[in-house]
Amino acid sequence: MLPMTEKELMERDAKRDIGAELLESVRQMKAGKKGAVHKIDVPQVVQARISAGLSQSQFAALMGVSVRTLQDWEQGRRNPSGAAMTLLRIAAKHPEVIREVQVA
Repeated sequence: MLPMTEKELMERDAKRDIGAELLESVRQMKAGKKGAVHKIDVPQVVQARISAGLSQSQFAALMGVSVRTLQDWEQGRRNPSGAAMTLLRIAAKHPEVIREVQVA
């Protein structure tokens, strides 16, 4: 499913009755019903950076790319190259290695 455009978001939000949605949610909670579960897939780039415990600027410097490039990867606008993807796999599976390299 493609992300909604700004126009689509505005049209959807204009039709929503947030107050009614909130009241319905409170009723469901009081009745012991579970609400809708929303699963968000976190891109591997974000997982690797968070696992390493680094900010975007720190992780970008470590990867040898600009912060903007890292943001493009994280937001799915661009894909990392083969070498960068290999480093990301290492960072995701062994964040301690990335932290060690960052300290050195």
